[in-house]
Amino acid sequence: QVQLVESGGGLVQAGGSLRLSCARSESTFSINAMGWYRQTPGHQRESVATITSDGSTNYADSVKGRFTISRDIGKNMVYLQMDSLKPEDTAVYYCAMFVWSTVYWGQGTQVTVSS
Repeated sequence: QVQLVESGGGLVQAGGSLRLSCARSESTFSINAMGWYRQTPGHQRESVATITSDGSTNYADSVKGRFTISRDIGKNMVYLQMDSLKPEDTAVYYCAMFVWSTVYWGQGTQVTVSS
């Protein structure tokens, strides 16, 4: 059973930074991509950033230039560096792993940005 465990969430003031980490328990899957999603109450989960197996990255327009997704293949880790945070970035952030047609999710970590 694959496990994804997020960490690094918390409370930060607007303009501040946080770094989220996602630890993956399984290293033998052929992973197509890893990503970060976020969700607020009453809204659908939305994609924030993704990184494919060849290292290509993609970002939501709302976070371009402020967030950076990266990975450490040897450590089975994926990171999301979040700078210049805004109150509208407040959400539960989820790590996702895409293996062919299956998506694995972490349990989520809360990020709260105060104004």
